[in-house]
Amino acid sequence: MRRFLITTALCLPTAAFAAGSDTSTPPTQTNTTTNCTDGKVWSEASQSCVNPVQGSLDDDTLYQAARELAYAGQYGHAQRVLAAMSDQGDDRVLTYLGFTHRKLGDAELGNAYYRQAIAQNPNNLLARSYMGQGFVESGDLAAARMLLAEIRARGGRNTWAELSLRTAIETGSGYTY
Repeated sequence: MRRFLITTALCLPTAAFAAGSDTSTPPTQTNTTTNCTDGKVWSEASQSCVNPVQGSLDDDTLYQAARELAYAGQYGHAQRVLAAMSDQGDDRVLTYLGFTHRKLGDAELGNAYYRQAIAQNPNNLLARSYMGQGFVESGDLAAARMLLAEIRARGGRNTWAELSLRTAIETGSGYTY
């Protein structure tokens, strides 16, 4: 059974749990990543690529675009979209900022954002999981295990957040998304 769980978990990066979301399904690719460039976001209303700070897009549209861009490895563009969201203190924005900064090589800033996300929402299991995966990548397994215990204590057993961090601890490698 353990072998099955690890094998299943290792297959998950292609269907990875997006930072801040509540699904293990990758975001649907849209015109944002297939036609738009330079961090622009597809607007259904105008049927064109628009600057995210233009104000014509609601936060949920921006959030989905940031998720899609991050999944595509366009971390800087995802940050640009996140900056256009109206509530910069929203824990999903903070989680994504942590994730993108960590993936861009600034783990310290990423952790600062994760801590802010957790302060905003102590039950943000994804922020804890992604922070823990960063600790695994830096070799701090004790800190990663503490976050795993906290995820479990907060009801996160058998969630993607728990499974991905547990697998990262077991394999020594976090997810690319």
